Amino acid sequence: MNAIPVTQTHPYVQLANWIFRPLEYMHANYQRYGDLFFARWGLFEWIFINHPQALKTMLSQDLGPAISAPGEVNELLRPVLGENSVILQTGSQHRQRRKLIMPPFHGERLKVYAELIRQITLAAMDDLRPGQALQARQLTQKITMRVILQAVFGLHEGDRFRRLEQLLAERLDMVSKPLASTVVFFPLLRRDYGSWSPGAKIARLSAEIDELLYAEIRERRAAVDAANSDVLSLLIMAQDEAGNGLSDEELHDELITLLIAGHETTATAIAWGMHWAHHHPHIRQTIRDEIATAHASDEAIAMTKLPYLEATCHEILRIYPVAMLTFPRVVREPIELLGHAIAPGTLLVGCIYLLHHREDLYPQPSAFRPERFLERQYSAFEFVPFGGGARRCIGYALAMYELKIILGTLLTHYDFALASDRPATPERRGVTLGMKNGVEMVFHGQRQRSAPALV
Repeated sequence: MNAIPVTQTHPYVQLANWIFRPLEYMHANYQRYGDLFFARWGLFEWIFINHPQALKTMLSQDLGPAISAPGEVNELLRPVLGENSVILQTGSQHRQRRKLIMPPFHGERLKVYAELIRQITLAAMDDLRPGQALQARQLTQKITMRVILQAVFGLHEGDRFRRLEQLLAERLDMVSKPLASTVVFFPLLRRDYGSWSPGAKIARLSAEIDELLYAEIRERRAAVDAANSDVLSLLIMAQDEAGNGLSDEELHDELITLLIAGHETTATAIAWGMHWAHHHPHIRQTIRDEIATAHASDEAIAMTKLPYLEATCHEILRIYPVAMLTFPRVVREPIELLGHAIAPGTLLVGCIYLLHHREDLYPQPSAFRPERFLERQYSAFEFVPFGGGARRCIGYALAMYELKIILGTLLTHYDFALASDRPATPERRGVTLGMKNGVEMVFHGQRQRSAPALV
């Protein structure tokens, strides 16, 4: 069997390229090495996988003896998410935690949040005036933050709501640029070197956020109300087969995980949606026509079922996936990937970005074409914006709800224009792929909804 190619660039140069130029790094190595290659980042070494068959092997076997998905390989995220996050759990503990916290994010439970998401979007628009310049990402970040605070945390108003909204936004913005993102990759930079240092500011913000969240958890636990539908209330009431629930510390860390994984990623995806819908006006008009012809009494729920809007959301997540990589897996027994022998102890990671840009799967991959998702059904190993296998994002269904409802509501009820013809460009944001400058737009006001266009 052939050996898997190993990138020859110095490991720390590779790490710098991954932090500051991730898309160029991935493209260059794909052009040079193809479907599989060993990447070396400092002391780290793992196989980048971008072929669907190899990805299927990895994701479909990660609960068996040959491949595992241990939480300790996500150690980089421990200071951000906390000791008790589901992302850092391993084996049976991880499976039990997922089983405990998944119910609020699936099935009939989701319908409770649909109209709330639409109303939050409409309310956020009340702050804008016709002619006002804005960054689309700042707007979508405000909307998704309020969705998290209301639908997940169960906070709707008051001093705690306003203070958490401000503090959480500050904390997330601390890694909003590639240079600032280095604090994620280098633990030494997170230390407190005095009031001027990023570590000191992170510690101060985190302490105040923790105080507010623990106060909310204690108050909610002391007055449990089975009628509440927010995720925090449901998690407080959740119990496993033995009757055990989540501790305050576990609840805190899962809330932080939901915030980091759900708010940032969804805000970026919706902002990309505003970018593409206004760079390609026919996409915007097709979405408006589809919503207008739905004739639904419940517009929010209707938006979650419209094929062209869904295809547009899938294309948003394909072309610049917010999560560029899957969570790593560890090979426990000898396996084969595309004719290559893989030894035990090897780390594997799926490269979502390169998979989504394969010419054999997505012809003209740099073109934004929602129609491709109407013309072809992609498998769970060809389109993986939320990862897959044992580590698939727990909140993916809620994220899709948000993406469809918020984007559909903004395009249907309001008129915007791009401030320039200059296309938005992707840029690292923490461990995710964000956007540079957030899409500069001008708000023109509430639109008069009319009959669908005749095509």
